[in-house]
Amino acid sequence: MAAGLRAGLGTGCPSHWLRGWHLSPGLPAARLAHAGAADQLQREYDAVVIGAGHNGLVAAAYLQRAGVRTAVLEKRHVLGGAAVTEEIVPGFKFSRASYLLSLLRPQIYSELELQRHGLRVLPRDPYSFTPLLEDRSPPRSLLLGHNMAQTQQQIAQFSQKDAQAYPEYEAFMGGLVSALDLLLDAPPVDTAALGQGSLLQRFRTLQTLRPLLRAGLALGRQLPRCYEVLTAPISKILDQWFESEPLKATLATDAVIGAMASPHTPGSGYVLLHHVMGELEGRRGAWGYVAGGMGALSQAIARAAAAHGAHIFTEKAVCHVLLGRDGRAQGVVLQDGTEVKSKLVLSNASPQITFLELTPQEQLPNDFVQRIRQVDTRSPVTKINVAVDRLPSFLAAPNTRDSRPLPHHQCSIHLNCEDTHLLHQAFTEATHGHPSSRPMIELCIPSALDPGLAPQGCHVVSLFTQYTPSVLAGRQPWDEQARNAYADTVFDCIEAYAPGFKASVIGRDILTPPDLERIFGLPSGNIFHGGMSLDQLYFARPAPSYSGYRSPVPSLYLCGSGAHPGGGVMGAAGRNAARVALEDFRRL
Repeated sequence: MAAGLRAGLGTGCPSHWLRGWHLSPGLPAARLAHAGAADQLQREYDAVVIGAGHNGLVAAAYLQRAGVRTAVLEKRHVLGGAAVTEEIVPGFKFSRASYLLSLLRPQIYSELELQRHGLRVLPRDPYSFTPLLEDRSPPRSLLLGHNMAQTQQQIAQFSQKDAQAYPEYEAFMGGLVSALDLLLDAPPVDTAALGQGSLLQRFRTLQTLRPLLRAGLALGRQLPRCYEVLTAPISKILDQWFESEPLKATLATDAVIGAMASPHTPGSGYVLLHHVMGELEGRRGAWGYVAGGMGALSQAIARAAAAHGAHIFTEKAVCHVLLGRDGRAQGVVLQDGTEVKSKLVLSNASPQITFLELTPQEQLPNDFVQRIRQVDTRSPVTKINVAVDRLPSFLAAPNTRDSRPLPHHQCSIHLNCEDTHLLHQAFTEATHGHPSSRPMIELCIPSALDPGLAPQGCHVVSLFTQYTPSVLAGRQPWDEQARNAYADTVFDCIEAYAPGFKASVIGRDILTPPDLERIFGLPSGNIFHGGMSLDQLYFARPAPSYSGYRSPVPSLYLCGSGAHPGGGVMGAAGRNAARVALEDFRRL
Protein backbone atom coordinates (compact mmCIF):
# COMPACT_ATOMS: atom_id res chain seq x y z
CA MET A 1 0.00 0.00 0.00
CA ALA A 2 2.90 2.36 0.74
CA ALA A 3 4.18 1.97 -2.82
CA GLY A 4 0.74 2.84 -4.16
CA LEU A 5 0.61 5.99 -2.05
CA ARG A 6 4.02 7.11 -3.27
CA ALA A 7 3.10 6.47 -6.89
CA GLY A 8 -0.19 8.32 -6.65
CA LEU A 9 0.82 11.27 -4.49
CA GLY A 10 4.39 12.11 -5.36
CA THR A 11 7.53 12.27 -3.24
CA GLY A 12 6.27 14.15 -0.17
CA CYS A 13 4.66 12.31 2.73
CA PRO A 14 0.97 11.93 1.72
CA SER A 15 -0.32 12.90 5.11
CA HIS A 16 -3.04 15.46 4.53
CA TRP A 17 -5.87 12.98 3.97
CA LEU A 18 -4.82 10.77 6.90
CA ARG A 19 -4.38 13.53 9.49
CA GLY A 20 -6.04 12.63 12.78
CA TRP A 21 -6.43 8.95 11.82
CA HIS A 22 -6.99 6.73 14.86
CA LEU A 23 -7.29 2.96 15.11
CA SER A 24 -10.28 1.79 17.09
CA PRO A 25 -9.14 -1.15 19.24
CA GLY A 26 -12.11 -3.14 17.98
CA LEU A 27 -11.21 -2.92 14.29
CA PRO A 28 -9.03 -5.53 12.57
CA ALA A 29 -5.81 -4.30 11.01
CA ALA A 30 -4.97 -4.86 7.37
CA ARG A 31 -4.01 -8.47 6.76
CA LEU A 32 -0.53 -9.50 5.77
CA ALA A 33 0.13 -12.74 3.91
CA HIS A 34 1.46 -15.52 6.12
CA ALA A 35 4.01 -18.15 5.28
CA GLY A 36 3.44 -21.85 5.45
CA ALA A 37 -0.35 -21.95 5.28
CA ALA A 38 -1.61 -25.45 4.55
CA ASP A 39 -4.52 -25.93 2.15
CA GLN A 40 -6.60 -28.01 4.52
CA LEU A 41 -6.51 -28.82 8.22
CA GLN A 42 -6.11 -32.53 8.79
CA ARG A 43 -7.91 -34.27 11.64
CA GLU A 44 -4.81 -35.90 13.07
CA TYR A 45 -1.16 -34.95 13.56
CA ASP A 46 1.70 -36.14 15.70
CA ALA A 47 1.86 -32.73 17.40
CA VAL A 48 -0.34 -29.65 17.63
CA VAL A 49 1.05 -26.27 18.69
CA ILE A 50 -1.45 -23.82 20.18
CA GLY A 51 -0.53 -20.31 19.04
CA ALA A 52 1.79 -19.07 16.29
CA GLY A 53 3.88 -16.74 18.39
CA HIS A 54 7.59 -16.90 17.66
CA ASN A 55 8.14 -19.61 20.31
CA GLY A 56 5.32 -21.73 18.93
CA LEU A 57 6.70 -21.42 15.41
CA VAL A 58 10.19 -22.30 16.62
CA ALA A 59 8.85 -25.38 18.42
CA ALA A 60 6.95 -26.44 15.30
CA ALA A 61 10.03 -26.01 13.11
CA TYR A 62 12.16 -28.21 15.36
CA LEU A 63 9.49 -30.89 15.73
CA GLN A 64 8.78 -31.06 11.99
CA ARG A 65 12.51 -31.03 11.27
CA ALA A 66 12.75 -34.20 13.39
CA GLY A 67 9.97 -35.88 11.42
CA VAL A 68 7.09 -35.18 13.80
CA ARG A 69 4.02 -34.20 11.75
CA THR A 70 3.06 -30.84 13.25
CA ALA A 71 0.24 -28.31 12.92
CA VAL A 72 0.24 -24.78 14.34
CA LEU A 73 -3.14 -23.22 15.16
CA GLU A 74 -3.30 -19.43 15.57
CA LYS A 75 -6.48 -17.61 16.59
CA ARG A 76 -5.58 -14.25 15.01
CA HIS A 77 -5.50 -13.45 11.29
CA VAL A 78 -1.73 -12.93 11.34
CA LEU A 79 1.20 -15.08 12.49
CA GLY A 80 3.72 -14.08 15.12
CA GLY A 81 1.90 -13.46 18.40
CA ALA A 82 3.50 -10.26 19.69
CA ALA A 83 6.16 -10.38 16.92
CA VAL A 84 3.95 -9.07 14.10
CA THR A 85 3.96 -6.41 11.42
CA GLU A 86 0.58 -4.74 10.92
CA GLU A 87 -0.47 -1.91 8.64
CA ILE A 88 -2.61 -0.16 11.21
CA VAL A 89 -2.48 3.26 9.51
CA PRO A 90 -2.80 3.03 5.72
CA GLY A 91 0.66 2.91 4.18
CA PHE A 92 2.49 2.56 7.53
CA LYS A 93 3.75 -0.85 8.67
CA PHE A 94 4.28 -1.18 12.41
CA SER A 95 5.92 -3.73 14.66
CA ARG A 96 2.77 -3.45 16.68
CA ALA A 97 3.92 -5.06 19.93
CA SER A 98 7.58 -6.22 20.15
CA TYR A 99 9.80 -3.93 18.13
CA LEU A 100 13.52 -4.82 18.50
CA LEU A 101 15.57 -7.98 18.05
CA SER A 102 18.60 -9.17 19.99
CA LEU A 103 17.72 -12.08 22.25
CA LEU A 104 16.94 -14.68 19.56
CA ARG A 105 19.26 -17.60 20.23
CA PRO A 106 22.12 -17.87 17.71
CA GLN A 107 21.48 -21.62 17.30
CA ILE A 108 18.00 -20.85 15.98
CA TYR A 109 19.38 -18.51 13.32
CA SER A 110 21.73 -21.19 12.03
CA GLU A 111 19.77 -24.42 12.60
CA LEU A 112 16.59 -23.07 11.00
CA GLU A 113 18.53 -21.17 8.30
CA LEU A 114 16.49 -18.05 8.91
CA GLN A 115 18.59 -15.90 6.63
CA ARG A 116 17.83 -18.26 3.75
CA HIS A 117 14.16 -17.93 4.63
CA GLY A 118 14.23 -14.15 4.31
CA LEU A 119 15.29 -12.79 7.69
CA ARG A 120 17.35 -9.61 7.47
CA VAL A 121 18.39 -7.70 10.59
CA LEU A 122 19.48 -4.05 10.58
CA PRO A 123 22.03 -3.47 13.37
CA ARG A 124 22.07 -0.10 15.13
CA ASP A 125 25.20 1.88 15.94
CA PRO A 126 24.87 4.09 17.90
CA TYR A 127 22.10 2.38 19.82
CA SER A 128 21.06 4.65 22.71
CA PHE A 129 20.25 8.36 22.82
CA THR A 130 19.17 10.25 25.96
CA PRO A 131 18.41 13.93 25.38
CA LEU A 132 18.13 16.16 28.43
CA LEU A 133 15.75 18.96 29.31
CA GLU A 134 17.92 21.72 30.78
CA ASP A 135 18.42 25.48 30.68
CA ARG A 136 21.23 25.63 28.16
CA SER A 137 21.30 25.88 24.40
CA PRO A 138 21.55 23.36 23.06
CA PRO A 139 20.70 20.96 25.90
CA ARG A 140 23.15 18.11 26.42
CA SER A 141 22.49 14.52 25.39
CA LEU A 142 24.09 11.13 25.92
CA LEU A 143 24.80 8.99 22.84
CA LEU A 144 26.03 5.42 23.40
CA GLY A 145 27.43 3.20 20.66
CA HIS A 146 29.84 0.35 19.99
CA ASN A 147 32.83 2.65 19.54
CA MET A 148 34.12 2.71 23.12
CA ALA A 149 36.28 5.82 22.71
CA GLN A 150 33.35 7.84 21.34
CA THR A 151 31.04 6.51 24.05
CA GLN A 152 33.53 7.47 26.77
CA GLN A 153 33.75 10.94 25.25
CA GLN A 154 29.97 11.25 25.51
CA ILE A 155 29.94 10.06 29.14
CA ALA A 156 32.76 12.46 30.02
CA GLN A 157 30.35 15.39 29.45
CA PHE A 158 28.80 14.34 32.75
CA SER A 159 31.67 12.62 34.58
CA GLN A 160 35.30 11.84 33.72
CA LYS A 161 35.26 9.19 36.44
CA ASP A 162 32.27 7.45 34.84
CA ALA A 163 33.91 7.57 31.43
CA GLN A 164 36.93 5.76 32.82
CA ALA A 165 34.79 3.19 34.68
CA TYR A 166 32.48 2.36 31.78
CA PRO A 167 34.71 -0.16 29.90
CA GLU A 168 35.26 -2.13 33.12
CA TYR A 169 31.50 -2.09 33.83
CA GLU A 170 30.78 -3.42 30.33
CA ALA A 171 33.36 -6.18 30.75
CA PHE A 172 31.96 -7.12 34.16
CA MET A 173 28.38 -7.35 32.90
CA GLY A 174 29.58 -9.23 29.82
CA GLY A 175 31.21 -11.84 32.06
CA LEU A 176 28.00 -12.37 34.03
CA VAL A 177 25.97 -12.67 30.84
CA SER A 178 28.39 -15.22 29.33
CA ALA A 179 28.00 -17.43 32.42
CA LEU A 180 24.20 -17.15 32.64
CA ASP A 181 23.97 -17.77 28.90
CA LEU A 182 24.83 -21.43 29.63
CA LEU A 183 21.47 -21.84 31.41
CA LEU A 184 19.26 -20.65 28.55
CA ASP A 185 19.38 -23.60 26.17
CA ALA A 186 18.42 -26.47 28.47
CA PRO A 187 15.55 -27.20 30.86
CA PRO A 188 16.12 -26.29 34.51
CA VAL A 189 17.26 -29.11 36.77
CA ASP A 190 14.38 -31.42 37.66
CA THR A 191 14.85 -31.38 41.43
CA ALA A 192 11.90 -33.71 42.03
CA ALA A 193 13.44 -36.41 39.82
CA LEU A 194 16.72 -36.31 41.77
CA GLY A 195 15.09 -38.31 44.55
CA GLN A 196 12.93 -40.61 42.43
CA GLY A 197 13.34 -43.63 40.16
CA SER A 198 16.12 -46.15 39.77
CA LEU A 199 19.79 -45.40 40.37
CA LEU A 200 20.31 -45.12 36.60
CA GLN A 201 17.41 -42.65 36.27
CA ARG A 202 18.80 -40.56 39.12
CA PHE A 203 22.22 -40.55 37.49
CA ARG A 204 20.67 -39.33 34.23
CA THR A 205 18.91 -36.57 36.15
CA LEU A 206 22.20 -35.54 37.70
CA GLN A 207 23.50 -34.91 34.17
CA THR A 208 20.98 -32.05 33.92
CA LEU A 209 23.02 -30.26 36.59
CA ARG A 210 25.79 -29.77 34.04
CA PRO A 211 24.69 -26.31 32.73
CA LEU A 212 24.27 -25.05 36.30
CA LEU A 213 27.74 -26.30 37.28
CA ARG A 214 29.31 -24.86 34.13
CA ALA A 215 27.72 -21.48 34.86
CA GLY A 216 29.08 -21.57 38.41
CA LEU A 217 32.55 -22.48 37.18
CA ALA A 218 32.45 -19.72 34.56
CA LEU A 219 31.62 -17.17 37.26
CA GLY A 220 34.34 -18.41 39.58
CA ARG A 221 35.33 -15.67 41.99
CA GLN A 222 32.67 -13.40 40.51
CA LEU A 223 29.88 -15.59 41.93
CA PRO A 224 29.28 -13.37 45.01
CA ARG A 225 29.13 -10.26 42.83
CA CYS A 226 26.79 -12.02 40.40
CA TYR A 227 24.54 -12.94 43.33
CA GLU A 228 24.47 -9.28 44.34
CA VAL A 229 23.54 -8.13 40.83
CA LEU A 230 20.74 -10.72 40.65
CA THR A 231 19.22 -9.82 44.00
CA ALA A 232 19.94 -6.11 44.59
CA PRO A 233 18.11 -3.08 43.24
CA ILE A 234 19.81 -1.98 40.03
CA SER A 235 20.17 1.51 41.53
CA LYS A 236 22.50 0.08 44.19
CA ILE A 237 24.63 -1.69 41.56
CA LEU A 238 24.85 1.37 39.32
CA ASP A 239 25.73 3.59 42.30
CA GLN A 240 28.75 1.35 42.90
CA TRP A 241 30.02 2.07 39.40
CA PHE A 242 28.88 5.56 38.43
CA GLU A 243 28.01 9.03 39.74
CA SER A 244 26.24 10.76 36.79
CA GLU A 245 22.47 10.46 36.76
CA PRO A 246 21.89 10.56 32.98
CA LEU A 247 24.14 7.51 32.54
CA LYS A 248 22.67 5.63 35.51
CA ALA A 249 19.08 6.33 34.44
CA THR A 250 19.78 5.31 30.84
CA LEU A 251 21.30 1.99 31.95
CA ALA A 252 18.52 1.48 34.50
CA THR A 253 15.86 1.48 31.79
CA ASP A 254 16.98 -2.01 30.77
CA ALA A 255 16.37 -3.17 34.35
CA VAL A 256 12.75 -1.99 34.52
CA ILE A 257 11.51 -2.14 30.94
CA GLY A 258 8.36 -4.25 30.81
CA ALA A 259 8.46 -4.76 34.59
CA MET A 260 6.26 -3.27 37.27
CA ALA A 261 9.40 -2.34 39.14
CA SER A 262 11.49 0.69 40.05
CA PRO A 263 15.27 0.96 39.83
CA HIS A 264 15.05 0.71 43.64
CA THR A 265 13.22 -2.66 43.51
CA PRO A 266 15.33 -5.62 44.74
CA GLY A 267 16.03 -8.09 41.93
CA SER A 268 15.74 -5.50 39.15
CA GLY A 269 19.36 -6.23 38.28
CA TYR A 270 18.40 -9.57 36.69
CA VAL A 271 16.03 -7.90 34.24
CA LEU A 272 18.95 -5.73 33.06
CA LEU A 273 21.07 -8.85 32.50
CA HIS A 274 18.19 -10.49 30.65
CA HIS A 275 18.06 -7.58 28.23
CA VAL A 276 21.78 -7.63 27.47
CA MET A 277 22.01 -11.42 26.97
CA GLY A 278 21.47 -11.30 23.23
CA GLU A 279 23.73 -10.68 20.30
CA LEU A 280 23.54 -9.58 16.69
CA GLU A 281 26.09 -10.67 14.10
CA GLY A 282 28.38 -11.84 16.90
CA ARG A 283 28.22 -8.57 18.87
CA ARG A 284 27.12 -9.20 22.45
CA GLY A 285 24.26 -7.04 23.75
CA ALA A 286 23.50 -5.45 20.37
CA TRP A 287 19.90 -4.76 19.32
CA GLY A 288 18.59 -4.19 15.81
CA TYR A 289 15.49 -3.74 13.70
CA VAL A 290 14.09 -6.54 11.55
CA ALA A 291 13.76 -5.42 7.93
CA GLY A 292 10.03 -5.37 7.22
CA GLY A 293 9.15 -5.24 10.92
CA MET A 294 9.06 -7.95 13.56
CA GLY A 295 6.51 -9.89 11.54
CA ALA A 296 9.25 -10.64 9.02
CA LEU A 297 11.03 -12.67 11.72
CA SER A 298 7.88 -14.70 12.38
CA GLN A 299 7.44 -15.18 8.63
CA ALA A 300 10.99 -16.49 8.31
CA ILE A 301 10.49 -18.99 11.15
CA ALA A 302 7.16 -20.05 9.63
CA ARG A 303 8.84 -20.57 6.25
CA ALA A 304 11.50 -22.71 7.92
CA ALA A 305 8.81 -24.84 9.57
CA ALA A 306 6.76 -25.09 6.38
CA ALA A 307 9.83 -26.04 4.34
CA HIS A 308 10.06 -29.18 6.48
CA GLY A 309 6.32 -29.85 6.06
CA ALA A 310 4.63 -28.16 9.03
CA HIS A 311 1.03 -27.03 8.53
CA ILE A 312 0.36 -23.51 9.83
CA PHE A 313 -3.11 -21.98 10.12
CA THR A 314 -4.48 -18.61 11.16
CA GLU A 315 -8.03 -17.92 12.43
CA LYS A 316 -8.13 -21.34 14.14
CA ALA A 317 -8.92 -20.57 17.77
CA VAL A 318 -8.46 -23.47 20.20
CA CYS A 319 -11.30 -23.90 22.68
CA HIS A 320 -9.80 -26.60 24.92
CA VAL A 321 -7.28 -29.42 25.14
CA LEU A 322 -8.64 -32.92 24.51
CA LEU A 323 -7.81 -35.48 27.19
CA GLY A 324 -8.00 -39.26 26.91
CA ARG A 325 -9.34 -41.62 29.55
CA ASP A 326 -5.79 -42.08 30.80
CA GLY A 327 -5.54 -38.32 31.42
CA ARG A 328 -3.08 -37.70 28.57
CA ALA A 329 -3.45 -34.83 26.14
CA GLN A 330 -4.59 -36.23 22.81
CA GLY A 331 -5.38 -33.16 20.75
CA VAL A 332 -7.44 -29.98 20.79
CA VAL A 333 -10.97 -28.79 20.06
CA LEU A 334 -11.42 -25.60 18.02
CA GLN A 335 -14.06 -22.99 18.73
CA ASP A 336 -16.10 -24.24 15.78
CA GLY A 337 -16.18 -27.73 17.33
CA THR A 338 -13.52 -29.30 15.08
CA GLU A 339 -11.41 -31.93 16.86
CA VAL A 340 -7.74 -32.26 15.92
CA LYS A 341 -6.13 -35.35 17.42
CA SER A 342 -2.43 -35.54 18.26
CA LYS A 343 0.04 -37.40 20.45
CA LEU A 344 1.63 -34.15 21.68
CA VAL A 345 0.15 -30.74 22.46
CA LEU A 346 2.45 -27.76 22.94
CA SER A 347 0.98 -24.47 24.12
CA ASN A 348 2.55 -21.16 23.16
CA ALA A 349 -0.22 -19.43 25.11
CA SER A 350 0.44 -18.00 28.56
CA PRO A 351 0.34 -20.34 31.58
CA GLN A 352 -2.89 -18.62 32.63
CA ILE A 353 -4.66 -19.33 29.33
CA THR A 354 -3.13 -22.81 29.00
CA PHE A 355 -3.98 -24.12 32.44
CA LEU A 356 -6.87 -21.94 33.65
CA GLU A 357 -8.86 -21.76 30.39
CA LEU A 358 -7.86 -24.52 27.95
CA THR A 359 -7.20 -27.44 30.32
CA PRO A 360 -9.97 -29.15 32.34
CA GLN A 361 -9.36 -28.01 35.92
CA GLU A 362 -10.19 -31.40 37.44
CA GLN A 363 -7.13 -32.84 35.70
CA LEU A 364 -4.73 -30.45 37.42
CA PRO A 365 -3.39 -30.59 40.99
CA ASN A 366 -4.99 -27.92 43.20
CA ASP A 367 -1.64 -26.58 44.36
CA PHE A 368 -0.49 -26.21 40.74
CA VAL A 369 -3.64 -24.28 39.80
CA GLN A 370 -3.16 -22.05 42.83
CA ARG A 371 0.46 -21.37 41.80
CA ILE A 372 -0.60 -20.38 38.28
CA ARG A 373 -3.30 -18.07 39.66
CA GLN A 374 -0.72 -16.42 41.92
CA VAL A 375 1.84 -15.67 39.21
CA ASP A 376 2.60 -11.95 39.27
CA THR A 377 1.49 -10.66 35.87
CA ARG A 378 1.31 -6.95 36.66
CA SER A 379 2.26 -4.89 33.64
CA PRO A 380 3.32 -1.24 33.42
CA VAL A 381 3.34 -1.07 29.62
CA THR A 382 1.34 0.98 27.17
CA LYS A 383 2.61 0.69 23.60
CA ILE A 384 1.74 3.54 21.23
CA ASN A 385 2.39 3.22 17.49
CA VAL A 386 2.51 6.55 15.69
CA ALA A 387 2.54 7.56 12.02
CA VAL A 388 4.31 10.89 11.46
CA ASP A 389 4.94 13.01 8.38
CA ARG A 390 8.51 13.99 9.37
CA LEU A 391 11.35 12.96 11.64
CA PRO A 392 11.27 14.30 15.20
CA SER A 393 13.76 17.13 15.64
CA PHE A 394 15.22 17.16 19.16
CA LEU A 395 16.40 20.35 20.84
CA ALA A 396 19.53 18.47 21.89
CA ALA A 397 20.23 17.31 18.30
CA PRO A 398 18.26 19.30 15.69
CA ASN A 399 17.55 17.86 12.26
CA THR A 400 19.49 18.99 9.21
CA ARG A 401 17.78 20.96 6.45
CA ASP A 402 17.41 17.92 4.22
CA SER A 403 15.58 16.09 7.07
CA ARG A 404 17.56 12.91 6.50
CA PRO A 405 17.91 10.55 9.50
CA LEU A 406 20.86 11.35 11.74
CA PRO A 407 22.75 8.70 13.77
CA HIS A 408 20.62 9.24 16.88
CA HIS A 409 17.39 8.61 14.97
CA GLN A 410 18.24 4.89 14.70
CA CYS A 411 18.66 4.60 18.48
CA SER A 412 16.41 3.73 21.35
CA ILE A 413 15.65 7.31 22.42
CA HIS A 414 15.13 7.57 26.17
CA LEU A 415 12.87 10.41 27.33
CA ASN A 416 12.17 11.42 30.93
CA CYS A 417 15.33 9.52 31.84
CA GLU A 418 17.49 12.33 33.21
CA ASP A 419 17.80 10.59 36.56
CA THR A 420 16.66 7.43 38.36
CA HIS A 421 14.45 9.46 40.69
CA LEU A 422 12.20 10.30 37.73
CA LEU A 423 11.83 6.58 36.95
CA HIS A 424 11.00 5.78 40.57
CA GLN A 425 8.48 8.61 40.72
CA ALA A 426 6.75 7.34 37.57
CA PHE A 427 6.61 3.84 39.10
CA THR A 428 5.19 5.11 42.40
CA GLU A 429 2.29 6.85 40.68
CA ALA A 430 1.36 3.61 38.92
CA THR A 431 1.42 1.60 42.18
CA HIS A 432 -1.39 3.89 43.35
CA GLY A 433 -3.42 3.17 40.23
CA HIS A 434 -2.54 6.31 38.29
CA PRO A 435 -0.75 6.45 34.92
CA SER A 436 2.59 8.22 35.26
CA SER A 437 2.36 11.98 34.80
CA ARG A 438 5.92 11.95 33.42
CA PRO A 439 6.23 8.43 31.99
CA MET A 440 9.40 6.64 31.00
CA ILE A 441 9.43 6.62 27.18
CA GLU A 442 11.55 4.54 24.82
CA LEU A 443 11.05 6.06 21.39
CA CYS A 444 12.23 4.13 18.32
CA ILE A 445 12.04 5.08 14.65
CA PRO A 446 12.69 1.87 12.69
CA SER A 447 11.97 3.62 9.39
CA ALA A 448 15.20 5.59 9.92
CA LEU A 449 16.98 2.38 8.84
CA ASP A 450 14.09 0.69 7.00
CA PRO A 451 12.37 3.38 4.91
CA GLY A 452 10.02 0.89 3.25
CA LEU A 453 7.92 0.82 6.43
CA ALA A 454 6.33 4.19 5.59
CA PRO A 455 5.47 6.33 2.57
CA GLN A 456 8.36 8.44 1.30
CA GLY A 457 9.19 11.28 3.69
CA CYS A 458 7.07 9.77 6.47
CA HIS A 459 8.09 7.61 9.42
CA VAL A 460 6.78 5.06 11.89
CA VAL A 461 7.45 5.75 15.55
CA SER A 462 7.26 3.14 18.31
CA LEU A 463 6.61 4.41 21.84
CA PHE A 464 7.19 1.84 24.56
CA THR A 465 5.94 3.65 27.65
CA GLN A 466 5.49 3.00 31.34
CA TYR A 467 4.15 3.11 33.92
CA THR A 468 0.46 2.44 33.36
CA PRO A 469 -1.32 0.11 35.79
CA SER A 470 -3.43 -2.74 34.42
CA VAL A 471 -6.21 -1.66 36.78
CA LEU A 472 -6.81 2.04 37.31
CA ALA A 473 -7.56 3.59 40.70
CA GLY A 474 -11.18 3.07 41.73
CA ARG A 475 -11.36 0.32 39.09
CA GLN A 476 -12.06 2.97 36.48
CA PRO A 477 -12.09 1.52 32.94
CA TRP A 478 -9.32 1.99 30.42
CA ASP A 479 -11.90 3.49 28.05
CA GLU A 480 -11.28 5.68 25.01
CA GLN A 481 -11.12 8.80 27.16
CA ALA A 482 -8.54 7.34 29.56
CA ARG A 483 -6.54 5.87 26.69
CA ASN A 484 -6.36 9.16 24.81
CA ALA A 485 -5.67 11.20 27.95
CA TYR A 486 -2.59 9.10 28.68
CA ALA A 487 -1.41 9.23 25.06
CA ASP A 488 -1.78 13.03 25.15
CA THR A 489 0.43 13.09 28.26
CA VAL A 490 3.08 11.06 26.42
CA PHE A 491 2.90 13.33 23.38
CA ASP A 492 3.21 16.43 25.58
CA CYS A 493 6.40 14.97 27.04
CA ILE A 494 7.84 14.26 23.61
CA GLU A 495 6.92 17.78 22.49
CA ALA A 496 9.09 19.21 25.26
CA TYR A 497 12.14 17.37 23.87
CA ALA A 498 11.22 17.65 20.17
CA PRO A 499 8.97 20.67 19.44
CA GLY A 500 6.73 20.06 16.45
CA PHE A 501 6.24 16.37 17.18
CA LYS A 502 2.52 16.71 17.89
CA ALA A 503 1.96 18.62 14.64
CA SER A 504 3.67 15.80 12.71
CA VAL A 505 1.31 13.07 13.93
CA ILE A 506 -0.91 11.50 11.26
CA GLY A 507 -2.40 8.69 13.33
CA ARG A 508 -1.83 6.61 16.44
CA ASP A 509 -2.62 3.18 17.86
CA ILE A 510 -2.79 3.09 21.66
CA LEU A 511 -2.40 -0.29 23.39
CA THR A 512 -2.90 -0.18 27.16
CA PRO A 513 -2.36 -3.29 29.33
CA PRO A 514 -5.97 -4.50 28.79
CA ASP A 515 -5.55 -4.01 25.02
CA LEU A 516 -2.31 -6.02 25.02
CA GLU A 517 -4.10 -8.81 26.87
CA ARG A 518 -7.17 -8.83 24.63
CA ILE A 519 -5.31 -8.66 21.31
CA PHE A 520 -2.13 -10.65 22.00
CA GLY A 521 -3.14 -12.84 24.97
CA LEU A 522 -0.51 -11.24 27.24
CA PRO A 523 -1.76 -11.79 30.82
CA SER A 524 -2.61 -8.37 32.32
CA GLY A 525 -0.65 -6.99 29.36
CA ASN A 526 2.62 -8.48 30.69
CA ILE A 527 5.06 -8.80 27.78
CA PHE A 528 6.92 -11.66 29.52
CA HIS A 529 3.78 -13.79 30.28
CA GLY A 530 4.63 -13.14 33.95
CA GLY A 531 7.12 -11.06 35.91
CA MET A 532 10.85 -11.80 35.57
CA SER A 533 11.51 -11.57 39.30
CA LEU A 534 13.79 -14.23 40.81
CA ASP A 535 10.85 -16.00 42.49
CA GLN A 536 9.37 -16.58 39.02
CA LEU A 537 12.47 -17.77 37.16
CA TYR A 538 14.36 -21.01 36.49
CA PHE A 539 13.11 -23.67 38.99
CA ALA A 540 9.90 -21.68 39.60
CA ARG A 541 8.80 -20.82 36.04
CA PRO A 542 5.87 -21.25 35.68
CA ALA A 543 5.67 -23.22 38.97
CA PRO A 544 8.06 -25.29 41.13
CA SER A 545 8.49 -28.89 39.86
CA TYR A 546 7.05 -27.92 36.46
CA SER A 547 9.88 -25.77 35.06
CA GLY A 548 11.00 -28.36 32.49
CA TYR A 549 8.21 -27.67 29.94
CA ARG A 550 6.20 -30.78 30.91
CA SER A 551 2.92 -30.05 32.66
CA PRO A 552 0.84 -32.05 35.17
CA VAL A 553 -1.05 -33.40 32.13
CA PRO A 554 1.08 -35.97 30.27
CA SER A 555 1.83 -34.98 26.66
CA LEU A 556 0.90 -31.33 27.29
CA TYR A 557 3.86 -28.92 27.22
CA LEU A 558 4.32 -25.20 27.77
CA CYS A 559 6.53 -23.63 25.10
CA GLY A 560 5.96 -19.89 25.47
CA SER A 561 7.46 -17.03 27.44
CA GLY A 562 5.78 -18.25 30.62
CA ALA A 563 8.30 -21.11 30.63
CA HIS A 564 12.08 -20.98 31.20
CA PRO A 565 14.00 -18.81 30.36
CA GLY A 566 11.23 -16.22 30.13
CA GLY A 567 10.18 -13.38 27.89
CA GLY A 568 11.63 -11.47 24.99
CA VAL A 569 11.92 -12.59 21.38
CA MET A 570 14.37 -15.33 22.30
CA GLY A 571 12.95 -18.60 20.95
CA ALA A 572 14.70 -20.61 23.67
CA ALA A 573 11.47 -21.78 25.29
CA GLY A 574 10.16 -23.04 21.94
CA ARG A 575 13.39 -24.83 21.06
CA ASN A 576 13.85 -26.35 24.53
CA ALA A 577 10.22 -27.48 24.80
CA ALA A 578 10.37 -29.11 21.36
CA ARG A 579 13.43 -31.10 22.40
CA VAL A 580 11.74 -32.29 25.60
CA ALA A 581 8.55 -33.21 23.72
CA LEU A 582 10.57 -35.00 21.05
CA GLU A 583 12.33 -37.05 23.72
CA ASP A 584 8.94 -38.15 25.09
CA PHE A 585 7.51 -38.77 21.61
CA ARG A 586 10.25 -41.27 20.86
CA ARG A 587 9.20 -43.25 23.93
CA LEU A 588 5.51 -43.46 22.92
